[in-house]
Amino acid sequence: MAREQPTGETVPDPWEGAELDEDFVRAAETSEPSARARMLAARWRAERPEPQPWRADAPPAGWFFSRSRRRRRKG
Repeated sequence: MAREQPTGETVPDPWEGAELDEDFVRAAETSEPSARARMLAARWRAERPEPQPWRADAPPAGWFFSRSRRRRRKG
């Protein structure tokens, strides 16, 4: 769609024939980190996070409600 200038003349829109399809989007070379990644990076620049133990320190999933545990409690 052409835009009209205050002088009354019409200027063609440079994006008139552009087609932004999937190939165009996937060909982009730059990407922006997610908002969460930017937030954590800013927070960690100010203060480094404390080391956290890996999840293997916790019992495996379903351990508390497992069948063998229920059998031992009843018996």
